[in-house]
Amino acid sequence: MNHKPIEGFSKLSKQHKIDWLINEYLQGNQEYQKILQQYWNDNPDLQKLHEEFSENTITNFYMPYGIAPNFLIDGKLMALPMAVEESSVVAAASKSAKFWLERGGFKTTIINTEKLGHTHFIFKVEAHKLLHFFNFTLKKKLFEATEDITANMRKRGGGILDIKLIDKTSELADYYQLKASFNTVDSMGANFINSCLEQFGKTLKDEVAQSDAFSEDEKNSLQIVMNILSNFTPDCIVRAEVSCKIDDLKDDSGISNEEFAWKFKQAVTIAEIEPYRATTHNKGIMNGVDAVVIATGNDFRATEACAHAYASKDGKYKSLTHCTTDNGIFRFWIDLPISVGVVGGLTNLHPLVKFSLALLGKPSAQELMSILAVSGLAQNFAALRSLVTTGIQKGHMKMHLFNILNQFGATEEEKQYFVNYFKDKTVSHHEVISELEKLRKK
Repeated sequence: MNHKPIEGFSKLSKQHKIDWLINEYLQGNQEYQKILQQYWNDNPDLQKLHEEFSENTITNFYMPYGIAPNFLIDGKLMALPMAVEESSVVAAASKSAKFWLERGGFKTTIINTEKLGHTHFIFKVEAHKLLHFFNFTLKKKLFEATEDITANMRKRGGGILDIKLIDKTSELADYYQLKASFNTVDSMGANFINSCLEQFGKTLKDEVAQSDAFSEDEKNSLQIVMNILSNFTPDCIVRAEVSCKIDDLKDDSGISNEEFAWKFKQAVTIAEIEPYRATTHNKGIMNGVDAVVIATGNDFRATEACAHAYASKDGKYKSLTHCTTDNGIFRFWIDLPISVGVVGGLTNLHPLVKFSLALLGKPSAQELMSILAVSGLAQNFAALRSLVTTGIQKGHMKMHLFNILNQFGATEEEKQYFVNYFKDKTVSHHEVISELEKLRKK
């Protein structure tokens, strides 16, 4: 091995962790110490709070926190907070918001808020015998065993909605599930769901052991494999949409309204039938969704996993958005499965998360679902609008221009020169470098 393993790294102080990393992996170069320190917060209490969000923290990792204004959502005018590093995401969302502000804005509908979790177990028993035991004994016991866990959630209007026995033995020998659905109100509910499921596992084991319905061999065969929520929530879903007359679709690219509507619908249809295109199409949607998810302290990995699983629910990966142009009306919408919370986790701790939620008017979990779906739809509209008119690079590379210039240490004067230089041209990496070299030789 080229480096020595370390024991007890998590028990070291922050400074000792940094010293070890620099000496072991960075040739003792103290410049790296300065890089880490410049991202520490001057307020020691705030810095300590950030360090306690996760393990083995040695510094903070900054991302741009931007605002996309002018979002008219269900009659309310909103400014969306977006934490994202990719060039043009905030600009694209803002452009879409302004476009639809004059055409009635975004409308949303909460279709369902059901979340899921499973107790996965192996049990060498005849399926009909287990089903009878579940229906007449176990199901009631599961609800009773979790009454203390669910008490507070039930007071808020949530709790366990239903529990089902799922027979998966055709796919894996002796494999069954207890599949539970939950309403977690304004929390994402991960800890609540997992606590309920772990109790299910214990109750299942106890009830089987005490039952006269099974032989000793059958009882001994029961193995609880795991108890865990699912991040696939196809019944926790929100719809966001926009619509207007095709005559009102005036676009500044020079093509007619009818051609724009036709090309736009074709682009969506291609993403509905072609997985290679759908992957990039949906990635663009999640640019908008994830930026607001991160800004509001929610789990963007969960939202990504759920969205892409949902896009594959029919056995083929497809677009999350859809479009019609019937009877002279342009309609564009998204059905987004998403599970988020506005209480618990970072929402009560991270100062910028609290700022984001205050900016959004302290939304409920359902209202935040709507905002996230709108952000994804807006991002997708902006991307498709560019693709079917001027092309994606014109806007994207203009936003990327400063990234290129910063890599080469451009001065403010040089940056202004390039803003003017590319006012009527598409930015390219090669041309920026070439023109910068010419400029510096003058």
